[in-house]
Amino acid sequence: MPIARTQAQGATASHAQALSLGDMEVVLALVRGRTLAEAAARLGADPSTVFRSLQRIEKALGQRLFERGRAGYLPSEPAAEVAKHAERIEAELEAARSALSSPADAVTGRVKLSTTDSVMRGLVLPLLPALAKAHPQLRLEVRTGNELVSLTRRDADLALRATRKPPEHVVGRHLGTMRFVVAASAKRGTASRTRGGTAALAEQDWIAPDEALPDHPSVQWRRRHLPKLQPRLLADGITGVADAIAAGVGIGIVPLFVAAADTRLKPISDPLEGCESELWILAHPESRHLRRIATVYQALVEGIAL
Repeated sequence: MPIARTQAQGATASHAQALSLGDMEVVLALVRGRTLAEAAARLGADPSTVFRSLQRIEKALGQRLFERGRAGYLPSEPAAEVAKHAERIEAELEAARSALSSPADAVTGRVKLSTTDSVMRGLVLPLLPALAKAHPQLRLEVRTGNELVSLTRRDADLALRATRKPPEHVVGRHLGTMRFVVAASAKRGTASRTRGGTAALAEQDWIAPDEALPDHPSVQWRRRHLPKLQPRLLADGITGVADAIAAGVGIGIVPLFVAAADTRLKPISDPLEGCESELWILAHPESRHLRRIATVYQALVEGIAL
């Protein structure tokens, strides 16, 4: 038995030595992309080339790295491990290139940030002029949306998200509690504070997020306290809700920082009890310390105050 085991281990080691850096890039691209087309786009190749490369790699290793199904190419445990090592190599290479291509004190490169429309407008945009002035060679690519992008697949370098429980595979910092108020248009004749509690609020026309945000704190609060209320207008995000309120369509719930920064809005309630969320800044552990990402990360940590 010991002899057979030694032979098996030797065969495994021999197969593993066949894995090149280029092969690791292919595996990493397919782990991130989950489809041949997406992996090819990440590699700057075509899908047939990626398919042939994968066949060659799996044959050389003597094992399948991915399960093919309706959800795409699902990585096996060995493939996930290869991807982790490839990510570390990718991060080190990027850091080395950055160090060689720019002055020692310059921060260069692109940082991809994902957040929601309201956080972008109310918390991120005010910080960007100073960040751009301090680091003129730094480029920022911002994606706003309600879906949680994958930091593991490098869809973003940083994410600003309202969540009670961040994913375990990322690192981050809690930036504070997001509180919400009912707001009306500052140009309309709504009383400075709506008297009569929730009963009076129910008599107003309401604007609310659409079905894309069924678990948003404002939606949950309204359903608990005003279960029979049917909003007059549904918007595809909190910024849309704020814009409709400002236009005088009705009242609605917005983050306190949005109401405070937008002179078109007038809060007509105190911060709502049981209507809050936690804001986190999240990053992938392998890239968190790259200088360009760390610079933006620190600027957001220091600049955002809730």
